[in-house]
Amino acid sequence: MYYVRDISVKYGERVLLDEVSFMISPKERIGLIGRNGAGKSTLLKIIAGQSRPDSGVLEFPSKTTIGYLRQEFELNETQTVIDETMSCHEEAIELQKQLDAINLELGSREDYESDSYSRMLEELAALTGRLEHFDLSTLEVETMKILKGLGFTDKDFNRQVSEFSGGWKMRIELSKLLLRKPDLLMLDEPTNHLDIESIIWLENYLIDYPGTVIVISHDIQFLENVCIRIIEVEMGGINDYKLRYSKFLEEKEKQKTIQLSAFENQQRDIAQKEKTISRFMAKATKTKMAQSMQKQLEKVERIEAPVEVTKAMHIRFAEVPRSGRDVIRTVNVSKSFDKKEVFHDLNITIERGDRVAFVGQNGQGKTTMAKIIAGLLPATSGKVEEGSNMHLSYYAQNQSELLDLKSTVMQVMEDKAPEEMRSRVRNILGSFLFSGDDAEKKVSVLSGGERARLAMASLIMRPCNFLILDEPTNHLDIYSKEILKNALKDYSGTLLVISHDREFLAGLTSKVIEFKDGSTKEFLGDIEYFLSKKKMDNMRSVELQKTENSDSSNLPKAGRKIESEDERRIKKQISAVERDISRLESDISLIEIKLADPNYYTDPHFMETNKKYKSLQDDLENKMLEWETLAFELEGI
Repeated sequence: MYYVRDISVKYGERVLLDEVSFMISPKERIGLIGRNGAGKSTLLKIIAGQSRPDSGVLEFPSKTTIGYLRQEFELNETQTVIDETMSCHEEAIELQKQLDAINLELGSREDYESDSYSRMLEELAALTGRLEHFDLSTLEVETMKILKGLGFTDKDFNRQVSEFSGGWKMRIELSKLLLRKPDLLMLDEPTNHLDIESIIWLENYLIDYPGTVIVISHDIQFLENVCIRIIEVEMGGINDYKLRYSKFLEEKEKQKTIQLSAFENQQRDIAQKEKTISRFMAKATKTKMAQSMQKQLEKVERIEAPVEVTKAMHIRFAEVPRSGRDVIRTVNVSKSFDKKEVFHDLNITIERGDRVAFVGQNGQGKTTMAKIIAGLLPATSGKVEEGSNMHLSYYAQNQSELLDLKSTVMQVMEDKAPEEMRSRVRNILGSFLFSGDDAEKKVSVLSGGERARLAMASLIMRPCNFLILDEPTNHLDIYSKEILKNALKDYSGTLLVISHDREFLAGLTSKVIEFKDGSTKEFLGDIEYFLSKKKMDNMRSVELQKTENSDSSNLPKAGRKIESEDERRIKKQISAVERDISRLESDISLIEIKLADPNYYTDPHFMETNKKYKSLQDDLENKMLEWETLAFELEGI
């Protein structure tokens, strides 16, 4: 058993953790959740021995081995991937070096009867015995197996570490940690830089892991599949449930309802008794009774109201300038890297007010196309046509990694802020939970979640009417994802988002473009509609689906999707209907504002306006039916 007892952490007047205690059983798989800044990473670091609490103790069995995957780490950049990963077996490697040195020396000596020769033989036997415990040949096979599970290929093993991005270096660090097989394995957001195949491999590995696992993750499905216990860090304390994530949510809501009901009942009872006491105190004959009742009331153990966490991000995008009808149009755009063709002759049109999701397997070109549209990457052939008065902002999936580590939070914001926004920098930072002294923190000391919030805050400094977001929920906690989603629902510009998060995409977009086998297919609806048409249950199925040919450059031209004349005609009709629907909804909203004013019903034009209102509603219903008919017709082609 592992015991965490009365752990407290304070930062000035702020209490981050307040006498937190819990017990960990061997082979448990625990999901540690909570809002960004609630103290999850701090608690994990304390358990890992990387940080010390202000008070409290850890009671672990002697010789407990601990492994901790941090968000920041260092690797030997000059080593090959296989050598750097194998370096985690440093004791075994060192024993083998000593053994080789002794064998080499023994082979050159002939004083077989000397004491020194005998001592070397004894040392050789001892080293051989210790080395048998490790079995280096098995370790190398296991190392390659784990590296492949996390996405590396045979060709990658002999490449230098320096050739890989930060996300792939994290996989090397994770491989080293898994190979050590510590008794207590702690992972801080391990899925942030993994593709879906690697996430599923890691899930299966952790489910069968022989030791205890504690993981911080904002991936709901990962938590559901791996963890059998959820510990939520909230308001300095914890909510501890030995349940899977979905059951934890149900139980937490149930407990909250019970507590609220008990609190309200007690408050009514207390109010009634206080009323009686006040009435009796006014009568001299009943003063003693009133005083006795008051003492009894003071002894009652008060039920606390359910804790509501009110500190949350407040994201509001600035009013955006109106763009032309066509925001972006790609014309026969193709992209290749060396001899590998990613996609060929793609024609995508995004119009004003469109809300588009790019989906598909990793490597099918979603991010590549987003970068081409944003002007950050050139197309191999074809062109991108920009509409009039288009102002674009792009959030990369590694946006938080692009921040200057030496700058302060305030400096990052001031560097990004246009002149007219300088005076609002502190207010915007406050909306993203950077208040007071937080503005003077160096980026290097911020957590992954804090860096993601800062990157998002700096993005909204400039008004834009076309927003491209590539995996914007990386590092954001479950609660912050919902806040961002609600802000994007209110965003009045054109939206393009790349995400594998079904909960985030649901109801957010009205068009899904699937990238597969070097071409695209458009679905007019949100992610739930897309999944239903694909007869799939979740986004993992989308990302794991088999492609006809992983190398799209080998596809014959006849096999590529070519847009027919009927498709172009229907799409044009749909765009026209969507514009009519938008206009009708706008006209209806204006009349509803008038109808909400009680004084308007005395207006002499009331009856005329009311008739117009009903007529607009009928027109809107007809247009919606027309849109649905066209959408089904398009899907049938």
